[in-house]
Amino acid sequence: MSYAEAVARMARAASAFLASTGPAPHPAAAQRFDDEEVRRDWHYIPRERGGLPLSAMTSSQEKAAYDLLASGLSVPTFAAATTVIGLEDVLDEVEGKRPPFRPRRGRRPAWGRHRADYSVTVFGDPEAEEPWGWRFEGHHLSVNVTVVGGVVAPTPLFVGANPAEVLGPSGHPVTRPLAAEEELALALVEALPPALRAEAVVSAVPPDDILTGAEPLLIDPPEPEGVVIAKLSGRALGLAHDLLSLYVNRSPAPVALRRWQALEEDLGDVTFAFAGEPARRRPHYYRLQGPGLLVEYDNTQDGANHIHTVVRDPEGDFGDDLLRAHRARHHRSA
Repeated sequence: MSYAEAVARMARAASAFLASTGPAPHPAAAQRFDDEEVRRDWHYIPRERGGLPLSAMTSSQEKAAYDLLASGLSVPTFAAATTVIGLEDVLDEVEGKRPPFRPRRGRRPAWGRHRADYSVTVFGDPEAEEPWGWRFEGHHLSVNVTVVGGVVAPTPLFVGANPAEVLGPSGHPVTRPLAAEEELALALVEALPPALRAEAVVSAVPPDDILTGAEPLLIDPPEPEGVVIAKLSGRALGLAHDLLSLYVNRSPAPVALRRWQALEEDLGDVTFAFAGEPARRRPHYYRLQGPGLLVEYDNTQDGANHIHTVVRDPEGDFGDDLLRAHRARHHRSA
């Protein structure tokens, strides 16, 4: 599939989802692209959120919503995302079927523990030449995609998991959707020689959560720290590249390839910072940071069995860099 075909597939999926909601798109599903406050209002916690919830959809509408989600993710990430959604029912069982929040009369619940507690929003018109975007979001999943002039901005992209691992009677994992995100980082710390490990491990105490939270704009991102990947060699270098690839390749292959090409010049400037204990089921955190890229991972809650991960672009979240260029060209031509 070419890049243009990947973008066209996404536009078709968004249009099909809107069409499934009725002759005129459902007002909750279709929002204005230029409403910046709404478009940037993303989060990964259980809360009341905009968009059309899965719980209000017919089966055909829900299928169209999942088709849209699949169009913006690689197959492995789509599998992880759908597993994360299914874990809501597992969490409900673990927590003892906690009752949902009861909002004021006439308003739907702000959160719950059910796989239907996710919502979908399309911003703008996918069939027009103007910028447009979409979001598929709920507890532990927020996929935000912006398309400007046929170019995709796939961040912020948040994928979490609670519980991060469910074990069977034999002790083998039944499900562990973010296993690679944990295993590769722990292996990387282990592979570092002592001097470089001392650079990479910036604190014995990890933060309670990702540092950037759900900030709509990364005006003041954390300072880069840790070891510069350019210093690595051998197995450590290979693991670092595998870890970077894991996050960049959350997008469909053509989109990921273009992201790699944009990042390639600056890969030597990417830093890897680790905090906490480099062991499973022990609290730990890490960050990959470089020009155009900020990845955070945190596993500290619920006995270090509760993972948060996010991919962001300090200059290009929500297509900001693409929109700046688009507006500059528009104003010049005008």
